[in-house]
Amino acid sequence: MPLPAPAERTLLHLRDIQLRGYERADGLFDIEAHLVDTKDYGYPNPGRGWIDKGEPLHGMWIRLTIDDSLLIHACEAATDHSPFDICPLAVPNFGRLVGLRIGPGFNRAVNERVGGVHGCTHLREVLSQVATVAFQTLNPARRQKAAEKLQIESAKGPNGRPAIIGTCLAYAPDSPVVAQRWPHLVQEKADAAD
Repeated sequence: MPLPAPAERTLLHLRDIQLRGYERADGLFDIEAHLVDTKDYGYPNPGRGWIDKGEPLHGMWIRLTIDDSLLIHACEAATDHSPFDICPLAVPNFGRLVGLRIGPGFNRAVNERVGGVHGCTHLREVLSQVATVAFQTLNPARRQKAAEKLQIESAKGPNGRPAIIGTCLAYAPDSPVVAQRWPHLVQEKADAAD
């Protein structure tokens, strides 16, 4: 359900952020963000002079190449539009993110490497959204890999019995999980008096 109708208003600023997650042919994943800021009117800018209505004030890209453990293998950034000529000089610094793993503490680690005068506020801010998209992109692949690993481990048991049976509560020989996955192997619960 959309928001209720707003009061009469005039658009002043528009920030579009596109986020995309890709699986690469080499088994890695690319997570990309494209950020564009525009205004609905023309205005003077101290770095570029006049910026026309609809002309981007900010136009930036960032791509993280990660593996299925969320480890960053490469980080590329680009600045097509910025308020000052100096802004694109921050782009190479985002390579400092290589070797980080997306997870707890990621935003803090990003700020340590490309925070303050070493980076770009807009690219840095969008990285938290890139991290979320990384999780969304990799979840199906990670679940599939876990299922394949489980099948491989399950096949290792003697006499065709999966080795995982009996390793935890969920895989107890009398559990509903075992009954669902291997109904022919489920054991009845032992009598409580035994």
